[in-house]
Amino acid sequence: MEIVTTIRREVLTLPAAHLGPDNPLPALRPLDEMHRVEDRDKEDLPRDMARQIGYEPLRSLLPVRVRDGYDRRREPRPVDALVIENDRLRATVLPALGGRIASLVHKPAGRELLYRNPVFQPANFALNGAWFSGGIEWNIGATGHTTLSCSPVHAARVPAPDGGEMLRLWEWERLRDLPFQVDLWLPDGSDFLYVGVRIRNPHENPVPAYWWSNIAVPEECRVLAPAEEAYHFGYEQRLSRVPVPVHDGVDRTYPPNSTYAADYFYEVPEHRRRWIAALDTGGEGLVQTSTDVLRGRKLFVWGRGPGGRSWQCWLTEPGTGGYCEIQAGLARTQLEHVRLDAGSEVSWLEAYGPFAAPPEGEWTGVLAEAESRLEAVLPRAAVEAAHAAWEPCADTEPGERLATGSGWGALEVLRSGWKLPGTPFDESTLGEEQRPWLHLLRAGSFPGPPTARPPGGTLVARHWRDMLETAPATPLTEYHLGVAQWHAGDRAQAVRSWERGLRHAPAAWPALRCLAVADQEDRHPERAAERYARAFDDLCRERGGDAAWTAVTAALGREAVDALLTAGRTRDARSVWERLDPATRARGRFRLVEAGLLLAEGRREEARAVFDEGFEVADLREGDEAVGRLWAELTGEPLPARYDFRMRPTP
Repeated sequence: MEIVTTIRREVLTLPAAHLGPDNPLPALRPLDEMHRVEDRDKEDLPRDMARQIGYEPLRSLLPVRVRDGYDRRREPRPVDALVIENDRLRATVLPALGGRIASLVHKPAGRELLYRNPVFQPANFALNGAWFSGGIEWNIGATGHTTLSCSPVHAARVPAPDGGEMLRLWEWERLRDLPFQVDLWLPDGSDFLYVGVRIRNPHENPVPAYWWSNIAVPEECRVLAPAEEAYHFGYEQRLSRVPVPVHDGVDRTYPPNSTYAADYFYEVPEHRRRWIAALDTGGEGLVQTSTDVLRGRKLFVWGRGPGGRSWQCWLTEPGTGGYCEIQAGLARTQLEHVRLDAGSEVSWLEAYGPFAAPPEGEWTGVLAEAESRLEAVLPRAAVEAAHAAWEPCADTEPGERLATGSGWGALEVLRSGWKLPGTPFDESTLGEEQRPWLHLLRAGSFPGPPTARPPGGTLVARHWRDMLETAPATPLTEYHLGVAQWHAGDRAQAVRSWERGLRHAPAAWPALRCLAVADQEDRHPERAAERYARAFDDLCRERGGDAAWTAVTAALGREAVDALLTAGRTRDARSVWERLDPATRARGRFRLVEAGLLLAEGRREEARAVFDEGFEVADLREGDEAVGRLWAELTGEPLPARYDFRMRPTP
């Protein structure tokens, strides 16, 4: 049989915002994650679900940095793509953006099966900030959108089970320190894209694992999944069991019927096949199915309320149509993490393709007909067989390299000596970020920066913390050790490390900022404000004029203004503000800061004028109501639509 699947490089040109630099300050504060469950809601949950909700939830972003340097100025920019194609389907993958499948086209019908975003516009939805909408994304790590949303992954050609070619994507997930891979292939003549996924735990202890495949589809559809009940979770942060399809008198399987953003985690019975589909009014659309390991299925809707509409426009071009997400994960809900035992792995197979079935009618009958049709076009046994055929190929060494990810996996492999067949993390991928840690590994000491520069990122896993503890106690080593100790929950020792490093540090601001955060967490706002003021003064004496210094000045200045206003030190907050770069002050986030500062100074009309002139907070956080709260302090008028991003009913 002639195999006609091809893999090729392409360059897409999209209206794209600039990602900008990462936030250079370590993420010491508790994780700002909306997906938390109140204890009272856990009482009536199945035992395994309640246990997994309580199992090792993520409390810190470390060692990952926050990505908040992006803007909303979209210009035509090139985006590298990899296209895998047979005679039936064409999938376009973005290796520099988390390996996202941006497009899946059914060629005979000329039909796009996904919601394909015509722009690249980051927004603050990933665990670490920058995220963009559309396509199929691979979420690994912890509850929320992966920190790899806007980061590169490794990619290469690999022989497929049928003798053709697969596209392999792989990376090192840093929140849980786990390697993973995603293998995509298109059997000859197949209407389905097969996706083999494997997560490995090479450690000597169990690790919490998390995975959800998120599929964006046009929201004018009906979503089908084999369930009579679902767990509803909204931005009121309440988890409740509700009937499917009708809840509160409304059929929620039609995404436009909801008012506010919400998750519906379908309760798929143990014996039922795992699948989910989104069908338009004509009964055509996309289906996703998998082997049973990928247990969960979910619908996410933005809702028809003003906040949901604002977010939809924010993430794409107005007038391009809205979207919803159908999803599949390792657990019933995204609030859970599953245990991956030491030295073990978990793998499964997913399939994506065109699907047609009647969407209207009585729910049980609609599901029965859809399942019958799915079995006809892709039998459940065929998915199991494809997984079994793929498993021996998962260890095959990659051939031609098509894209390069980060060097963090290479550093961990050098440290540990782990053998990870199929996902090589070559020493050649090590870069500037890994260089000081490689020196610590090989020489036992942490090198000072070659020039006066802001400190780089900190590795916080136990083995790196142990190395820092035994390294010569330079100010920079003490700084990194304190960050690692803080991450481990040893806050008192972290403070002692920062204080020791501060005594002889040529630059005081990095340790002073860390100590200020510790003061805030210990509810000492006046002391925190004083340390922030000293840190910013010290930074202004040291800073250079390049992009790295501009980024750190903006990040520290933003935190300092907030801390000083909290402590009632309005004049000092104004002093910090005036020393920020004019381009920084012009950014939307800082216009919001300016309005708050003006209000604190009693200059209400000038604060109101900032709103009237208009601004866009590019990194406004999912669920953040700061804009609305400040507006309410200024005026009793309704919140203007341009500032309304509320994702829940007004309390």
